[in-house]
Amino acid sequence: MGKSGKKPRESHRQGRGRRASHFGDEDGDDLPSSAYDAPPRPNEDSSDDNDDTSEATAEDEPERDAEAGEQDQWRAGSMPSKFHLYQLSVQSPKGDISYLQKFFLMYVGGRVPLHLQEDFCGTALLSTEWIRTDARRTAIGLDLDLESLEWCLEHNLSKIGVDGYSRMLLFHGNVLQPKDARLVKQKFSDLVHGLNVNSDNGSGSNSCEQTDLADSKCLANLTMSEATFPGRDIICAFNYSCSCLHSRKDLVLYFRHVCSALSKRGGIFVMDVYGGTSSERKLRLQRKFPSFTYFWEQDEFDIISRQTRISLHFQAGKKQMLKHAFTYHWRLWSIPEIKDCLEEAGFKSVHIWIREMPNTQSSGNTKEYNANRDVKYEESQRFNQGDAWNAYIVGVANI
Repeated sequence: MGKSGKKPRESHRQGRGRRASHFGDEDGDDLPSSAYDAPPRPNEDSSDDNDDTSEATAEDEPERDAEAGEQDQWRAGSMPSKFHLYQLSVQSPKGDISYLQKFFLMYVGGRVPLHLQEDFCGTALLSTEWIRTDARRTAIGLDLDLESLEWCLEHNLSKIGVDGYSRMLLFHGNVLQPKDARLVKQKFSDLVHGLNVNSDNGSGSNSCEQTDLADSKCLANLTMSEATFPGRDIICAFNYSCSCLHSRKDLVLYFRHVCSALSKRGGIFVMDVYGGTSSERKLRLQRKFPSFTYFWEQDEFDIISRQTRISLHFQAGKKQMLKHAFTYHWRLWSIPEIKDCLEEAGFKSVHIWIREMPNTQSSGNTKEYNANRDVKYEESQRFNQGDAWNAYIVGVANI
């Protein structure tokens, strides 16, 4: 998730703001962005592979209920939460999880991945979906923005129930200093039963065993350094979040933290990146949903620092507008730079999965940009530059 309107509290996040105004009168390029890997519409399949990792139709009911509630808010004349709009517009957790499982089985194998860590997690929608679909799974979310983490507890994790609170923990802190991150206190304290994280998968055990409510205080003010969790099978950093790290030193440091947290029995780190010629110029994207329109606004690109600013806006009709709901100050890392940093940090192998995105200069894309859901990610050794592309980068450790 991003922020706007404040000075950054830490090096990998920028401040958030809440400013509402009309959008669309500015001069600028109306072409859509190359950096938009759009989630499926409600009737589209969000999984990229038709395999046994796809979810049953019945499991989509909570999402439909959420969309109905969001539409009721629009009719009542109030703006839904910017976090809710972000999740509807940008995220596709089922598709990401499908690829995460595929990558793990391809490059590690030998067991089913159960333990996930989501860095730069924001509202931790991916982690919530991860534990929802398998009662054996656990998840850890880490983010610097406390507001988004608390929103997750109230609006995402609360839908899982008591069991969810025992299998997923959210930590507030900087990914460059993960050991100092502190557990986010559960607002629903009567649902907290502690987390049994004893495991033989390579990283020791936590001092807090599964307990009843009376003993759950052992989790209060817990830092990540004060407890040892299972070695993570998968750690991910999605929504281009590694672009928040602007120096090579910080990028390598982050990757080293990730590598040390992965299971000693083998684990993977997965991040996403975007690029193409259209990512290095000013442009704007819009995508319409049933009750609102989502805008991606890309500022000028500095070729020396390789930095740019991205702003996300939401609009309902002509009058309701949430401008600069999220603003990011990003450095666009190249794939070779990322690969070199991963290898320096200790990863044994790095794999690139990439797909071409629709051409932003095609006449059919000038009004609304929709990614072709039929175009799959493929592992590639070479890929010619084009207008727009999106990629998963997979680092494999401890095998």
